Parts: sequence; C-alpha cells; structure tokens
Amino acid sequence: MLIRNETPEDHAAVADVHRSAFAPMTPPGRTEPLEVVLVEALRLSGAWIDELSFVAEDDEGAVIGHVCLTRAAVGETPVLAAGPLGVRSEAQAQGIGSALILAALGAADALSERLVALLGHKDYYPRFGFVPGTEVGIEPDVAEWSGDSFMVRTLGAYTPDVRGQFRYARPFYVL
Repeated sequence: MLIRNETPEDHAAVADVHRSAFAPMTPPGRTEPLEVVLVEALRLSGAWIDELSFVAEDDEGAVIGHVCLTRAAVGETPVLAAGPLGVRSEAQAQGIGSALILAALGAADALSERLVALLGHKDYYPRFGFVPGTEVGIEPDVAEWSGDSFMVRTLGAYTPDVRGQFRYARPFYVL
C-alpha cells in the first residue's frame, strides 16, 4: 500500500471509493452517498487544501482509500476538519483508514496547523489522539453534533487559548 497526495487524475477514483464505502448509508431518495457529493463540493470551495488530501493505493496502483482535511475555524482561529474518510468496502479492516488518518495528521502537523476536528465514531478515532471537543473547550456550532462523536486532535502548534465554537466549511451545512 502507498499513501500519497491526491491528484486531479484521482477525482473519479476517489468518488468511487466513497461510493463503495458509503453506499449502504445512502439516504432514501439520493442517488449518491453524501460523502461523494461532499468531497466534490469541498474541492470547489475555498476550504480545500491540496496538500491535505490523500489517497491510498493498493499494490497494483488502484485507489482504494481517501481522506481529506479542509479549512474550518474555532471562532476566528483557522483550524482543520477531517473527512470524509473512506475505504473501498472490500478493502476495509486492513489498516488503510488508519494509515490515511496518520498521514493526514502528520502532514497537518508539519504545516503547523493547530488542531483537527471531526464527527466520527467514538470507538475508532481516540486511537489517533482524538478526544471529545469539550475536553479542550471546543463545541460544534450545531447542537445535534455535540456529544461523544464530536472530537478534536490537537497538534504541535495548538495553544490552549483556541477555545469556543467550531465551524466546518460551508459545504458541510448545505448537503
């Protein structure tokens, strides 16, 4: 497996990854999983950061996983949001998602970012250092997102004065 930055040539393969990973969760009446649409909307927004979008390739060079970190904010402080993270259904539970998250966190840290926030499974993300946002004084701006699934991973440039309300990039709210 190889983890590398996504390129424009990967866009269709990335959509296929999220289609495969999230097809069982596609809401009734939709033809595409929300994650497919979200990635495309994020790419078109000012929140997209090329250096923080990664794909995983298998030994034959096929794209089998994807993760992106996009610009978000805590109050007026720029931070990052993780997701979507997707791995093709037939390649799940093999460490690919973990490798993608670790690569993204390492790259974000190298870029002197302060923190990464996400909505995710409370049993999966703590292994990467994510804690409930409330532990560092950060709350999501949508009440339904509060609780154990809203998590934050501080990075090397984090300072404790980064507190308050977290806001995703606009595409997270319009889909």
